[in-house]
Amino acid sequence: MKMEEIGTTNVDGYFDFLDSLTLKNKLDLISKLTESVKIDLSNNVPSFENEFSAFDVKESSKKSIEKIRNSRVSTRKTEPF
Repeated sequence: MKMEEIGTTNVDGYFDFLDSLTLKNKLDLISKLTESVKIDLSNNVPSFENEFSAFDVKESSKKSIEKIRNSRVSTRKTEPF
């Protein structure tokens, strides 16, 4: 089952459940959901895709690689035969 289908199934399930509410309760729920969305938008909640954006640096890749290699520390001890 794809994510879109799961989301649609959830929405359909909620709709079937909420269909039994009174008109006043439905309007109250709509109001609360609207406020919830406004709060989410005002908090500027980052999307999932933005969490995996490119690595943003000013230095070149060669300098970054050199810096990483120079920072490595070897603690391996070898024993003579």
